[in-house]
Formats: sequence, structure tokens, C-alpha cells
Amino acid sequence: MADAYTFRSDVTAADLERIRALVSSTGVFSPVEVECAVELVLERLAKGPASGYHFVFAERTGDLAGYACYGPIALTAGSYDLYWIAVGKSAQGQGLGRILIEKVDKLVRAEGGRRIYIETSTREPYAPTRGFYLRCGCRLETVLEDFYAPGDGKAIYVRVL
Repeated sequence: MADAYTFRSDVTAADLERIRALVSSTGVFSPVEVECAVELVLERLAKGPASGYHFVFAERTGDLAGYACYGPIALTAGSYDLYWIAVGKSAQGQGLGRILIEKVDKLVRAEGGRRIYIETSTREPYAPTRGFYLRCGCRLETVLEDFYAPGDGKAIYVRVL
């Protein structure tokens, strides 16, 4: 499966619109969330690695099929956040999300990371995402009720490396 994709970590200006289109294509994220994903690319382009945002892009025949964005958590010893992981609608359910998680794991380990924290909404549209994290071996650490809005909590998962 992984050999069907080309992976890269460098970020280009073209990724701004490619990520906007990919994240929008999932049908899960709100317009505000889509713009947040784009903002992280802008931050990386402006500050380079000093931004703290690192990316893994998966491309198939030149098209962006999925990506992950992660980075170290300030003031911790080896803890990282997985800020974004998204797979385009046409590539979902084929194992690309798991491949991206494994690639992030490898990169975080190489940087001395020990744990990756992942947060997501508890709303119903995010149920497949929460199931994906559990299937990938993440452990649900806690749920903060009504975090994002009334009835929309934050589920926090951890991957111990």
C-alpha cells in the first residue's frame, strides 16, 4: 500500500490550496477548521522548522491524498502533538491514515519523542475518527466535556512510542 504513494516532508506554497481542498473534501471539518489547517502551513512557510509544525504529505500521481501535521509540545520532555491528520475522500478506508500515523511515529522517535497526543471532537461526525485512533493503538486518556461548545467535548488520545 505504501508503495502506491510518494511521501515528503518539505512544505511549499502550493500546499496551502492543496490542504484546503483536501481537508474540505473530507466533509467533516467546518470552514473555521479548514482555515486552521491552512494557517499551520502558512506558519511553517513563514518560520520554517522554528514554527514547530512538521508535515508528512502523501501524494499519488502528483495529487495530495493525505497529510499529517505534528510538532513538539513546549516545556515537555519528548511529548508531541498530532495537530492534523486527514485523508482525502477518494483515499479513505485504504490504510493511508495508518501509514501516515506510522510515518509520524518514526519521525517523532528519531527526534527523541516518547509520546504523541491527539485531540478530537466528541461530536457524532468525529466517531469514525475516534474509532480510527483506537484501531491504530491510541489510548483514550480523557474527555473534557463541553470543551469546544456545549455538547462538543474534547477527546484526548495518546500514542506511547
